Amino acid sequence: MADWGVIGHTWAVELLKRSLAGGRVRHAYLFTGPAGVGKRTLALAFARALNCTDVDRPCGHCRACTLIGNGDGDKGPHHPDVRLVEPVESGERIQRFEIRIDQVRDLQHDLALTPVEGRYRVAILRRFEAANPNAANALLKTLEEPPAHVVLVLTAVQADVLLPTIVSRCQVLNLRPLPLVAVRAALLARGVPADRADYLAHLSGGRLGWALQAVHDGELLARRSQYLDDLRRLLGASRTARFDYAEGLARDMGALREALEAWLSWWRDLLLVTTDTPAPLSNTDRAEELHALAARLTPAQARRAVAALRDAAWHLDRNANPRLLAEVLLLDLPRC
Repeated sequence: MADWGVIGHTWAVELLKRSLAGGRVRHAYLFTGPAGVGKRTLALAFARALNCTDVDRPCGHCRACTLIGNGDGDKGPHHPDVRLVEPVESGERIQRFEIRIDQVRDLQHDLALTPVEGRYRVAILRRFEAANPNAANALLKTLEEPPAHVVLVLTAVQADVLLPTIVSRCQVLNLRPLPLVAVRAALLARGVPADRADYLAHLSGGRLGWALQAVHDGELLARRSQYLDDLRRLLGASRTARFDYAEGLARDMGALREALEAWLSWWRDLLLVTTDTPAPLSNTDRAEELHALAARLTPAQARRAVAALRDAAWHLDRNANPRLLAEVLLLDLPRC
């Protein structure tokens, strides 16, 4: 069998392989899961398999496989029949990214044409939860009456952030984080030193894509460290200081998402420590600090903080007002 170049998610690869082998390819798929879990990698592998010219698809060497690639080192595939649509910067006062209706209309124009050299025209729409209402409704028309030669792959953090009418027209594959040992092994195979591979595997929470990004992007880890330092300071800060911080953070949606992600991992660790749960910590570099703070917190406080952060992330994916969201969240966190 062909190697799809996807680490983990074996069940999803096998499902897609069977649909290809049996000639039962759906017109639309929805890959869900946390950021960095491998949705884009699987989508590109599927695009290669759909248009590969070898018997054992995807071969990884034919013109189609080479042009589609795996997305490493560039902004997307170069195959004329494969399109990658991503959120673009939008807004003036608040830096946010969204998929706009003009992007969907441009894509629909391309999808109406017959493939140039492949079997299918494949469109990968990443982070479709960022689509504005007009764009989502426009794509729904294509999902309702898709051309025979078109395969759409949408990605999102979870299915319920999208319109139910869109989800109902897609086959949903929910990708879950990998075991930490699998992430560590993948990093070691790429030449990452053992101690650093172990550290990044824990920080990743099973998201290989995030771990690989952290290997090459030192700023990612620096920002994480700063967000955790900010959180520790804010736990002892006044309401006014918390409001001021929320106002600044909310100006950049990307920063707000990163902060929520870092804070959630921190509070999950605190919940593990306060409940004496024998599970590995994500923030292994801050174990001493976590244990010291856990002595001043109750498990109930840690649970409420985790719930508040999950609730904030849920609402952010549904285009909630970022400043109000950040203010409510910081007021909900305990003072210690």
